[in-house]
Amino acid sequence: MKKFALCAATAALALALVGCGQQGSEVPAGSAPQQEQATEAPAAEAPAAEATAPGPVTFTDDAGNEVTVDNPQRVVACMGSFANAWELAGGTLVGVSDDALQAAGWTIQSPDVATVGDFTAVNLEAIMALNPDFVIMTSGTGGRGGDSSQADLRDALIGAGIPVAYFEVTTFDDYERLMRTFTDITGRADLYDQNVAKVAEAIDAIVGAVPAENPPTALLLTTFSGGTRVQSSGTQTGAMLADLGVNNLADENRSLLKDFSLEAVIEMDPDFIFVIPMGNDTEAAMRNLEEATAANPAWASLSAVQNGRYITLDPTLYLAKPNAQWDAAYQGLFDNLYGQN
Repeated sequence: MKKFALCAATAALALALVGCGQQGSEVPAGSAPQQEQATEAPAAEAPAAEATAPGPVTFTDDAGNEVTVDNPQRVVACMGSFANAWELAGGTLVGVSDDALQAAGWTIQSPDVATVGDFTAVNLEAIMALNPDFVIMTSGTGGRGGDSSQADLRDALIGAGIPVAYFEVTTFDDYERLMRTFTDITGRADLYDQNVAKVAEAIDAIVGAVPAENPPTALLLTTFSGGTRVQSSGTQTGAMLADLGVNNLADENRSLLKDFSLEAVIEMDPDFIFVIPMGNDTEAAMRNLEEATAANPAWASLSAVQNGRYITLDPTLYLAKPNAQWDAAYQGLFDNLYGQN
């Protein structure tokens, strides 16, 4: 876990205390119920915790860069899950990558938000045109159509005096770290408790209910119109399965990670087969896998197929980042693994 330093100047704190007694208009966007109440009740009744103005925050991002931001108000998020997470932390956005507005699972609340292109190829000029005071990017590479990198844009943004931070989220622990940083920046510890701490408690309870004996075996597949890939325990859903006591057969058969082999799957005969459709055409993705498996009569003899344990997972929870719904993602897997005999 990385350490984050909160550096609030005395003057900024004094202004924050004065602001607490003046008006409720400082309630961050994304807290719509409180905003609606503020139009009906005296401003002084707004919760003090939500009216506290944060000061400068310095942290180290996932690319190892030291970043300082000071109560940013014009934020651009270059990945849909980061856009959602920033709003969950009480922030507002002026720009997002296309997937934040197009992909299922996200609902962006910030008004008049502009798009800055696909997350695999965000447009630097579109970002600059929004005059941002903080840009959130992914430090990961890869995506639809091959490798991509947002790191190439860092020098231009820093050169223009725009703070930029890079994050990579694969597991719940990564999300937890991301949200600690975001809520430090927004000053919304209450939203960290709501969208992270309570979720962590629910996950702990789910994992704690996993039977100690006879761990199930499984294979995790992602399928798209062009083929099928096997996922290890180092992936988002693979890590969740590992937390839930699953023996992922791909971890000990690494060759499967490069080349999907129907014959190898049949030979291993896992207790469970989980499939996540990916890409813009879910039906085409599933049809591709079905055509490939149906061609081999031995597929029907697999234990997972015969026992109803060939399971399609919702990509909004298991391919995209579930953010505040990580506990629901864990619960869904738990129910599939241990809720049937």
